[in-house]
Amino acid sequence: MQNKGILDKFNKDDSFTTVAEKREMQNLTFVLFGATGDLAQRKLFPALYNLYLEDKMPTSFSVIGLGRREWTNEYFQSKVEESLHAHSRRPVQSAGLQNFLEKFQYCPLDVTDKLSYQNLRSLIEQREAELGIPQNRLFYLSVAPQLVEVITENLKTSGINQTKGWKKLIIEKPFGSDLKTAQQLNKKLSEAFEEVEIYRIDHYLGKPMVQNLASLVFANPALGSLLDLKQVANVQISANETVGVENRAGYYDHAGAIRDMIQNHLLQLVMMTALHLPEKITAKEIALKKIEVIESIRPVSKEDAHNHVVRGQYEAGEILGEPVISYLDEPGVGMNSKNDTYFAARLYIDNPAWQDIPFYIRSGKRLDKKSTKIVIEFKNKAKEINMHPAEGIRSNLLILEINPNEGISLKLNIKEPSSDRFEPAYINFTTNSEDQSEAYELLLLDAMLGNATFFAHWGEVELSWKWIQPILEAFEADLIPLHTYRAGTTGPDAAEALLEADTFNWW
Repeated sequence: MQNKGILDKFNKDDSFTTVAEKREMQNLTFVLFGATGDLAQRKLFPALYNLYLEDKMPTSFSVIGLGRREWTNEYFQSKVEESLHAHSRRPVQSAGLQNFLEKFQYCPLDVTDKLSYQNLRSLIEQREAELGIPQNRLFYLSVAPQLVEVITENLKTSGINQTKGWKKLIIEKPFGSDLKTAQQLNKKLSEAFEEVEIYRIDHYLGKPMVQNLASLVFANPALGSLLDLKQVANVQISANETVGVENRAGYYDHAGAIRDMIQNHLLQLVMMTALHLPEKITAKEIALKKIEVIESIRPVSKEDAHNHVVRGQYEAGEILGEPVISYLDEPGVGMNSKNDTYFAARLYIDNPAWQDIPFYIRSGKRLDKKSTKIVIEFKNKAKEINMHPAEGIRSNLLILEINPNEGISLKLNIKEPSSDRFEPAYINFTTNSEDQSEAYELLLLDAMLGNATFFAHWGEVELSWKWIQPILEAFEADLIPLHTYRAGTTGPDAAEALLEADTFNWW
């Protein structure tokens, strides 16, 4: 195995805990770079508040918000409260609210100015002394990708990350823009933090249904019997969006769907779907198995990529009855941009469990409906023996809905009374939970507890880029056609043809 060195080091470290046996919560300082940004307002502040309401936060904690704006503590706290009223899963409660808000302090910071970090260090230490917090520090980087390296370097040179307690770094995607930049970024991060201290957050891994994939078969023997891989025809993983590029053109027109969704989210879902785990589920075991899966994905060469990959870009159309403009007319998009807003691919996992079973992945913007799901299609015996299609027998499906509605459903064929025709019938299963924790709540809680199970290990990230890299090179060499598709449809016709060539279709 190419990554044996990474995994050997990984296995020797005791920082990773089991899902069931997490560490006890310890008092800590949460240092948030990008505290004035959209992610903090929509997701992070509400996540911390809901953990607080559920008594899952430490007894004593400090949140230091950082940004270039000259905000006061009072104004920062008012912005936090405003975000709670707008985005909290639970209603804001007057009891305890002021105590929660008083944990938040603001520090203006120019991340490129080394002297600014001395002010930050003084504030962190002051709050630690006031609140009786040991030097346990969690750094969250919700910033532009080009600022990650300079921040981690300055955290090291200023001594802020040299603590008597523990230190952890959470970074948002993208983890580089190709294999080379990802490796360079990881090298710089490793100069300030150990691998076990780096938490690469992927909010798809925080979704409850995705987290359940790790134990779904073990916890449900009946499902394990159903999932006889000898009976599986193919696996389809879709992450479709109705929204367009919105206000992200500056980033998205350079990233495209392949970097924004495929290299991270979709390949993570491939790994999680293909896992085969023992009873004892540990962060180490999951990381090991995920790396084995991604390493087993059959390489796609630059020259052959056009046979396995479809890329597309949306034109003007309608979404929910409302007209929408084309990608090229979006503000901030280059008039001759060949950026992909849609990506589909066929891949194979060359291991004994999944050998020769195709995985199809797709993601696109401005499609007909918002949906993230995993569909496992079983072999159709009627199709194999050429029964007349009018009889209506279709492939059985196991459908795992991830977003917007979570649930599991099974598609069967039921024979109509007094007829030879079959009709599809669905058996739906849901958790019946109307108050389910959101992804960022689960992930922030795990990071504070030191549970790295649902964060991306460097081995997974590097191998994902290695698989993607030849496809990026094919894009740059214009070896893969850029198909257009009308907004509000299911995507380019070429994506349908990709499956039809294997006698399948998208579900």
